[in-house]
Amino acid sequence: MNTTPFALAIAAAFAATPVMAADLTYSDPAPAYEAPAASTGGWTGAYVGLHAGTGSESMSPFSGDKEFMGGVQAGYNAEMGGAVVGGELELSHMGDTEVDVPGGQLKERHRIAAKAKVGAPLGDTLVYGTAGGAMTSLRDSGNAQGPDGWKPGWLVGAGVEQKFNEQISGRVEYNYTRTGDVRSFNGVSTSETNVSDHTIKAGVNYRF
Repeated sequence: MNTTPFALAIAAAFAATPVMAADLTYSDPAPAYEAPAASTGGWTGAYVGLHAGTGSESMSPFSGDKEFMGGVQAGYNAEMGGAVVGGELELSHMGDTEVDVPGGQLKERHRIAAKAKVGAPLGDTLVYGTAGGAMTSLRDSGNAQGPDGWKPGWLVGAGVEQKFNEQISGRVEYNYTRTGDVRSFNGVSTSETNVSDHTIKAGVNYRF
């Protein structure tokens, strides 16, 4: 019996087995992983900045008695439990914003504010509320005389801040400020009243 053909068939079968196994186990390579776009970083840290806007006794955007105001600010933010909390000191020149008193008007000259801030970070955007104390200096107008020195008050507000990169951000903020028990003299009588104003400010911050 000639076994040569049978032996050759066995050898050919064994030789083909690795090729068939390779065909069965081959698959396309997994797609390369692409990392998501990096954020410009967190909100924690100290910052300084500038702001400018308008101040008015009226909240109406069509009011004609708005005055240009501007100033500087410095503060610190910290991220805690998914929120941003912070504090800020602000010095503003109020541009002689006029406020009504019995028998006339007074002019707001300068303001120092100490504000607390709580916000919700949305990536590179921060939506926040703010509240604190304010000291405002007022001066006389043509028809009323005001108090000397600084008068205390309080403020509340809200804003939106947007990061441009790791150091620079821009923001828009609204504040309502009330100054209580302002004494004035209109040439006939002396009175005390509460005065208030609305400010809308755009600003830029540099973060350390």
